Amino acid sequence: MSLSFIAALIWMVVVNLRGMFPSKDHHWKFAYAMIAIGVPILIWVYIDHGLLLALILLLGAMWVMRWPVIYLTRWIRRQVGL
Repeated sequence: MSLSFIAALIWMVVVNLRGMFPSKDHHWKFAYAMIAIGVPILIWVYIDHGLLLALILLLGAMWVMRWPVIYLTRWIRRQVGL
């Protein structure tokens, strides 16, 4: 396994573990930090392994952090007017 893939798996484990514990702000500060860390890791995986593995990891990250994705799609729909 490459270092980029190991970093992505560690990111997934950390996000999953943190999501199991309660939070007063419903994990939003943590989500922003993990998105800021996860995007460079995803780019790193893309450079090392190509598009297919990067897309699989992106789908996994979207599954784990589903609420930021849901709010982003709602915001985009409001902007477009759908």
